[in-house]
Amino acid sequence: MFELKAYIKQQNQLIDASLDTMLPHAQSPDTLVRAMRYSLLAGGKRIRPVLCLAACEAVGGAPEKAMTVACALEMIHTYSLIHDDLPAMDDDRLRRGKATCHIAFDEATAILAGDALLTLSFEIIATAKPPDETAAARWLQVIRLIAKAAGYRGMIQGQMLDIASEGVDLAAGELETMHRLKTGALIETAVACGALLGGANQHQRELLDNYARKIGLAFQVADDLLNVEGNPERMGKSTGTDSLRKKSTYPSVLGIQASREFAERLVQESLQALENFDKLANPLRSIARYIIERKH
Repeated sequence: MFELKAYIKQQNQLIDASLDTMLPHAQSPDTLVRAMRYSLLAGGKRIRPVLCLAACEAVGGAPEKAMTVACALEMIHTYSLIHDDLPAMDDDRLRRGKATCHIAFDEATAILAGDALLTLSFEIIATAKPPDETAAARWLQVIRLIAKAAGYRGMIQGQMLDIASEGVDLAAGELETMHRLKTGALIETAVACGALLGGANQHQRELLDNYARKIGLAFQVADDLLNVEGNPERMGKSTGTDSLRKKSTYPSVLGIQASREFAERLVQESLQALENFDKLANPLRSIARYIIERKH
């Protein structure tokens, strides 16, 4: 029987060890580097890099082939959290049970730390040396996918829509569009990049794209529910903030029970997309269930 908890722990240890080598040691006198490390190595679920490695494995690839990209995705995710927490955005003081970057350092340092992590992510991908022309073409496609997901047609646009929608009653379709950009884009790209680097064929990639779209949205529905019902101590961040900021969320638009049912339906649809995959896709199957069952 597949044990997701042990799998995630093992993958996180590998991811954290790789991330640790990509920046100077924590004792560096460089304040910027210390701020980058403070946020990047603060823990967290590492869902995006784990999904990247798991997708690579699901199509028969060696997960280590995707480790560089997995780490780059975590850098981008961390940059987005640093910026989301800023006073100009969500103005949060707690993240992963620690003071947010702008509280631990200062606002200017936090902005620059986020910028530096974003640019470093592309540096480490571009520094990789693919073994042949076919692999090089895949790496170029990976860079393009990540740039789009992190850019103005993806995560940044989603954040802009999130800010603009405060105090506005969104329809369910508008809410879905916002979350597919803000949260789903990087999750979908993590799976797509892992599949590419694992050597997936076109049909496998299409199925995994469908899987990722479903879990990306389910992840946000679960986050919205946790903001209402979660335990702040267990989550390591404040709850109830969506209501205070008058944000449209799945619980506010659909109701709590309907949101739970929607998330469950999305997970079932994601599992259907994996029906033609063998046991190598078990990590992806288990992650889909974990996404809506997690407590933080």
